[in-house]
Amino acid sequence: MLKIVANPWQIITVDTFGQNVKRGAELNEIGLLTGYSIIIEDGFIKDIVPTVSIKSIEADEIIDAAGRIVLPGLVECHTHTVFAGSRSDEFRNKLKGISYEEIAQSGGGINKTVNAVCNASVEELIGITIPRIDYFISQGITTLEIKSGYGLDFENEIKILRVIHYLNEKYPIDIIPTFLGAHVYPPEFKDNHKAYIDLLINESLPYVAKNNLAKYCDGFCELTAFSIPEIETVFNKAKALGIQLKLHTDQFNSIGGVDIALNNKVVSADHLEAIKDEDIKKLGNSDIVCVLLPGVSFFLNHNFAPARKLIKQNAIVALSTDYNPGSSNISSLNLIMSIAAFKMGMTIEETISAVTINAAKAIGLNNECGSIEIGKRADLALFNTGNYSDIVYNVGKNLNYMTIKNGEVIYISD
Repeated sequence: MLKIVANPWQIITVDTFGQNVKRGAELNEIGLLTGYSIIIEDGFIKDIVPTVSIKSIEADEIIDAAGRIVLPGLVECHTHTVFAGSRSDEFRNKLKGISYEEIAQSGGGINKTVNAVCNASVEELIGITIPRIDYFISQGITTLEIKSGYGLDFENEIKILRVIHYLNEKYPIDIIPTFLGAHVYPPEFKDNHKAYIDLLINESLPYVAKNNLAKYCDGFCELTAFSIPEIETVFNKAKALGIQLKLHTDQFNSIGGVDIALNNKVVSADHLEAIKDEDIKKLGNSDIVCVLLPGVSFFLNHNFAPARKLIKQNAIVALSTDYNPGSSNISSLNLIMSIAAFKMGMTIEETISAVTINAAKAIGLNNECGSIEIGKRADLALFNTGNYSDIVYNVGKNLNYMTIKNGEVIYISD
């Protein structure tokens, strides 16, 4: 079937000229086209042609994009979308000056969400999560990563991954599952880390691999979470099972996580608010995607990741919401782009590259999506504006009009 996305005001291709990634100064090169239309065939981008030529093309469907801007479908590359319960009471404490780490040490934080997840059925978790995914799609998001990590035992981690699997089957967008059993230690293993590590490597990871429940294994390398040797043990097992790696690191403390990321060739290193200058240079010379999460810094009133330093060192920078109930209860990717511009000094063009092609690389799909290039999936987002700056300028306002996945319209705004 042949379709035409016809007569848009502008197309932002985020063209990579076949490289499928943007690093350093390249993030500013977003491939602005005026007077062109997009030809879609069987769910893929067949061509990008001058609009004046489309009258001669016999199409099965014309998608009217007049007066709008077309971007690649947005990619959300770091979320914890499957959770239950609320931590608004902790939010009150944060406003009183109590830190995230202090709340966690007193028995709150992640463990509170874990209890809520454990008490929720599969059906309840699905019902809770569906509106969240619908909201992501309404923003123009066509690819979404979701982590486990709020189960922290075999049964409930697998429950979360099965919920993610079900939702991926239900929705037309791609939902990428990540196993985050190494999130924090549950209270019953607080003084027996080895026993929990044994659970991860002898039970959870083998089951996840055997049943193909996760594309990635993630871990939280932090003073209040997992040490370097502990992360190494988990990663060694994951690699042996053929599971790719991601890493939360340098959020509050820099304890050597960047070297762990480099040595294990992780796909992405996420957070990096506390990264050291010498480690910035290391990441700039690597193919690891630096996934920055400014919503966490905003929500916790914490340091922002050094985006400008990373970009100057030629790093691959992506952005994501880190949507979760404790440290970033933010599900608006538009808001994240605006915070990145205001607080991290990123240009509008850099934020666009960071939520499209580089975010796609952070979940290993940059050869398939993240830019409008011939041969890639026809994953597109049409925005109600004639100036792409409006996407970042209109803070917290969703300007997306239409979301297209594999050439099919899956959302139109009212």
